[in-house]
Amino acid sequence: MTARSELLERHSYNPIEALYWLLLIGTFFAFPNYLSIATTVVIMALFALSLDLVLGFAGIVTLGHAAYFGIGAYTAALLASGGWREPIIDAVLAGLASAGLALMIGPALLLLDGLPLIMVTMAVSAILFEAANKASWLTGGDDGLRDFSFLPVFGLFPWSVYGQTSYLYALGWLALLFVLVRRVVSSPFGVALQGIRENRARMRLIGSPVIGHLVRAYTLSAFMAGIAGAVHAQTNKFVSLEVLGIDTSVDVVVMLVLGGIGRLYGALIGAPIYILVKHFAAEWNPYHWMFIIGALLIVAVRFGYGGLLGILGRIEAWFARARGTRKP
Repeated sequence: MTARSELLERHSYNPIEALYWLLLIGTFFAFPNYLSIATTVVIMALFALSLDLVLGFAGIVTLGHAAYFGIGAYTAALLASGGWREPIIDAVLAGLASAGLALMIGPALLLLDGLPLIMVTMAVSAILFEAANKASWLTGGDDGLRDFSFLPVFGLFPWSVYGQTSYLYALGWLALLFVLVRRVVSSPFGVALQGIRENRARMRLIGSPVIGHLVRAYTLSAFMAGIAGAVHAQTNKFVSLEVLGIDTSVDVVVMLVLGGIGRLYGALIGAPIYILVKHFAAEWNPYHWMFIIGALLIVAVRFGYGGLLGILGRIEAWFARARGTRKP
């Protein structure tokens, strides 16, 4: 098998993946009193998946991805406040707003790499944060946006305080965009992105349009982050400046590192682990819960290249070798 065909097949469907999605569906029935936090987990998994597309597959290192999450959230809230209350189209328009910004700044931004790129993406996010804070007439400033609502999903499923519709709605978006990302990274375009991640100069030498590929990936990632932000606004009925904050950008990077960068399911594994550990550790000790998160990060980075999924992969490989040595 050639290197190219191996990359194309690496993210092909594995039947064991069904267990993950069955677990998410089972959560709806098994934990009806925890659907609020479960919805947050799904939304952040979608946000982390959008980051994985650029960080894990294209090698675009950013600490400002909350900019697109926040634009999506504010766009969805403002559209609803203005009278556009259909949730699905509202989310798509919010995603397009985020993608529009990425498309505008991407060609200049992605000429940078490494530390300069990290600093500029942080600066863009900080500028948007301060702009939203100053434009209190539009964004609500420190008080945020509230008092907006949405029509029932598909006109059939009304939103409720118990979170059933919110959870299934968020899960639907996660499943749909996960399929999209899988198709992208398993395509020749996805192979080109991974080549750019490994060696930009070599890809330029063989004639690959490096900046064009990066801008396309960055724009698609922003679109997904914008939808995640829109779903956050729709399910919480509230948007605050926090959605644009540096803490949100850092949190999603930690989730991705925990689960495993560039592994598709790394985002989907890291988000629930981070949020649930944060939730229960903060209940146990609201002042020192970050020690537990830090310990998890150390374990994930020290003992497994590729986060927790990397550790599982190493354990699986060890058992496979052990079985092989026992054969007569």
